[in-house]
Amino acid sequence: MGRGTAIVTGGSGGIGRACARVLCERDYDVVLTARRPGPLEAAAKELGARWVAADCADEDSFAAVMEAAGEPTLLVHAAGVLEGTFVRGQDADVFDKVLRANLRSTYVVTKAVVPQMRPGARVIYISSTAGLKGMPGLTAYSASKAGMNALAQSLAGEVERDGIAVHLLVPAPVRTDMIDPDQGPTMWLLEPEDVASAVAWLDSLPPRVVVRELVMRSVATGPFAPEPVGSHRRRPSPTG
Repeated sequence: MGRGTAIVTGGSGGIGRACARVLCERDYDVVLTARRPGPLEAAAKELGARWVAADCADEDSFAAVMEAAGEPTLLVHAAGVLEGTFVRGQDADVFDKVLRANLRSTYVVTKAVVPQMRPGARVIYISSTAGLKGMPGLTAYSASKAGMNALAQSLAGEVERDGIAVHLLVPAPVRTDMIDPDQGPTMWLLEPEDVASAVAWLDSLPPRVVVRELVMRSVATGPFAPEPVGSHRRRPSPTG
């Protein structure tokens, strides 16, 4: 297809699926990957994409994705989990599980994809504002996303000379199945399509333009503010 091949991890739902839809519309040959074959196949059929079920944190498993993708022009790494609790009530194996799914997967996917990229290619990591300022009760998740942020910054310095752009897209909470609207603090959620529109914008930039980090959140006041969710729903006063 016209723009080459795009790999989208976490492509069976939420942010990954929304990004895949936009990239299909932008004339990419999209290869979706996630661990569960059923939802992944359904998403690919709906969008007109290809699919390969794989564990992004496992080198041998992800090799099947690379076999299908060949020399990808674009990587959108959206795979991950939101899990964990306060340190006092959290077992170390939960911490390991979250770091594996969110951070180790970032490294495994990057190491497989980047050597196959050519000048003009892009890597877009979907991170979280939890990686900028750790969230109480989400120590594992916050640590994993902070690690992703650091990895992205390091990689950008390594591959700029090769003509490969690295973008870190950092959204505040997004309305996906990982968010329980009746739990946690008051939140004004972004939509998956909002993140996908940012991915499309990054992909539209000339290759000479550097945008290393893009932080985005929903407005909380004014005519465009969504209804808040969370266990303490309220709208802020005009003075904040």
